[in-house]
Amino acid sequence: MDIQEHPDGVVMKIKVQPRASRNKIAGTIGDALKVMLTAPPVDGEANAACIEFFSDLLGIPKRDIEILTGHTGRNKTIKLYGLTKSKLTEQLPQIFS
Repeated sequence: MDIQEHPDGVVMKIKVQPRASRNKIAGTIGDALKVMLTAPPVDGEANAACIEFFSDLLGIPKRDIEILTGHTGRNKTIKLYGLTKSKLTEQLPQIFS
């Protein structure tokens, strides 16, 4: 998985599967994290659900999560402000377990 560190946070790729039975991380696809969300892909609902999911998962405020690219598609690039690559990778094993 490709996680890029920036001075103010980290950027990573995700692939969203909307209308799933529950919100969860389903592994990786190539260099992206696969995220399953219950929200439908209409009117920005899946984007809002994605931000809320990562906020709850990582314990960071929603305002610290930004979708940089992919607002209308399944492949997205998100930025997590205030996190470092090492801090995020420390939390990832807990996410998959």
